[in-house]
Amino acid sequence: MLVDLRKIKPYFFKYQTYAKGRWLGRKLIDVFNTEFRDRDNTFYERAIKDGRVKINGETVDKDYIIKNSDIVAHDIHRHEPPVANLPVKVVRIVDGVIIVDKPSSIPVHPSGRYRHNTVLHILSTEQGYKELYPVNRLDRLTSGLMIIALSVKKAREFEKMMQKCEIKKEYVCKVKGEFPSGVTECHQPIHVASFKLTLNTVQPDGKACSTIFERLRYDPESNTSIVLARPVTGRTHQIRVHLQWLGHPITNDPLYHNTEIWGARNGQGGITLEAEEELVKKLLAQTEAEDELDHALATSSLNSAGAADAGNTGSEHQKAEFCSICQLPSRADPEPEKRIMYLHAWKYQAKDWAFETELPDWARDAVFSCTAASAADQGADTIVPEPSIS
Repeated sequence: MLVDLRKIKPYFFKYQTYAKGRWLGRKLIDVFNTEFRDRDNTFYERAIKDGRVKINGETVDKDYIIKNSDIVAHDIHRHEPPVANLPVKVVRIVDGVIIVDKPSSIPVHPSGRYRHNTVLHILSTEQGYKELYPVNRLDRLTSGLMIIALSVKKAREFEKMMQKCEIKKEYVCKVKGEFPSGVTECHQPIHVASFKLTLNTVQPDGKACSTIFERLRYDPESNTSIVLARPVTGRTHQIRVHLQWLGHPITNDPLYHNTEIWGARNGQGGITLEAEEELVKKLLAQTEAEDELDHALATSSLNSAGAADAGNTGSEHQKAEFCSICQLPSRADPEPEKRIMYLHAWKYQAKDWAFETELPDWARDAVFSCTAASAADQGADTIVPEPSIS
């Protein structure tokens, strides 16, 4: 039987880090509430009081003010969300780097609720790689090409190329509506609206960003376009935010294509700082509501189980979905359509090398037909290439 999800049994884990610059001078409880999204204020207050959260190895009060060089530690019972049970393919090994084709739904490196279900951990435990240094990072739902260095020296070489914009990147995406034909450039600055939500918006005080888009095909039946994106800079969510600002968000982007949160215009043309503050509040409230729903469903399951036992029906019933160790209610498995986003890192190229991954099914026909048409326009023989690694 084919198992479509990779699941990890809950386990104990000690999260430990030096205090980040943006944490300094703030109360410990405020940092946990604003930076971490998997538990609520009540949980964090109890964890601090019980000594499961410590500063420099010592138990402190929830109102402790974080200082420079503080070491923040949290002992947690971790419940990792399941991810797609797809192989993390190493498609090429060359000159101290490996080229990986990352599946959608799998995060790159351990963070938040993920550790074992990450690209780096899977490559380490299942393929034997021990020293891995990602050159580029992709969002969890984004698929495609990753360059991972096998040494610090090689990683620094690529990092310098990235900083000098010597690496050309190409992504393909499926967006809402009829994207303008030809080339469209977006140079809107982006800033972080919420670290906890990993939410970014276009704002005048943001960091400089540039993305060049080119429409490959428009499908009037579905009113969607396949677009090639060439990010010049490398800000978090840059392609997704720029497409939203242009009024053509990725069709299944759970964060930047949500009119219930963003309103009728869905962020097209940008929003004010006041609207951004309200947006963050809505998204945080939505997260809390989902947590409350999980708790209610688990409680309902527990009550149903108790009623069945009381009636002595002898029939099987669903077990209560509360963790017996940390009392965390379990979450439903993600539906297939929520494990993917129509954004794929396709090509990375520098002066002396070029790497390419296979295209996903939703983009393949559009890209190949565009390539064939371009060759015909130039008077060349029409050649529809097979998916390959170059």
